[in-house]
Amino acid sequence: MKHKFFERRLPCRSPLFRVLRAGLVLGAVCCLVLALGSCGGQTETETAPHSDLPVILVGSDNYPPFHYEDANGQPTGIDVDLAKEAFRRMGYQAMFVTIDWEDKKDLVERGEIDCIWGSFSIDGREDQYLWTEPYLYSRQVVAVRQDSDIQTLADLAGKRVAVQSTTKPEELFLAHTDPRIPRVAEVFSLQDRELIYPYLSKGYADALAAHETAILQCMSDYSLDYRILDEPLLTVGLVVAFARTDQRGLDKELSRTFEEMRADGSLEQIVGRYLDEPQRLLEVTP
Repeated sequence: MKHKFFERRLPCRSPLFRVLRAGLVLGAVCCLVLALGSCGGQTETETAPHSDLPVILVGSDNYPPFHYEDANGQPTGIDVDLAKEAFRRMGYQAMFVTIDWEDKKDLVERGEIDCIWGSFSIDGREDQYLWTEPYLYSRQVVAVRQDSDIQTLADLAGKRVAVQSTTKPEELFLAHTDPRIPRVAEVFSLQDRELIYPYLSKGYADALAAHETAILQCMSDYSLDYRILDEPLLTVGLVVAFARTDQRGLDKELSRTFEEMRADGSLEQIVGRYLDEPQRLLEVTP
């Protein structure tokens, strides 16, 4: 049984995004002036937006350590830093906009955002977007409370699992195509991925499923005592998605830029700002 839960959030509609896109360019100019007046210099991968560069509007949602807001309310995280550096090399300035994740396909197809970037994987969606090559790799895993009797994926039979809606874990638990994953009693599909954690902590769900890195980050941030099952649901490559009608060739150019950043070490350097073992996300691991 699947239950879907929704929170009221500011809808991302055409008039708002047209105003936002125009405002971002003006805002970039203001930010640059303030930055030049308040600091003496920045590293290459922390360059402030340039007012003369075209804006690439990146749609993502809150998912530490990949994308979240810092103490000043500014977008930060692994994906934010990677996007800014990669698009800077390509002659653009990346601006992040928080979107309702369920609306991502409609938003990019309508041109209200230029691309989707936020722990996104290609598996099962090959024909829905234009994709880059993977820039990082991540394990999708199941976490339970420390006192849980769930030790393996097979033990999830008849249990309740919390996931974010429209994600790979939701698909895996609903599709019943992987023989390792049993039928569960209920799948709680939550629009806001942050809610999957209190669902587990409060006992509404017996387990949750998400990217391992995000679970570990949340455990660290909020002192949560979860146990991650040894067997992953799957290992996925993280990629950036563009609309299939996008003819700018940005998907291929961004893939080439990722290879350059991997070769010169900047990819590992950026991930290392947020994780102690950045190499774990740069390689496919079982």
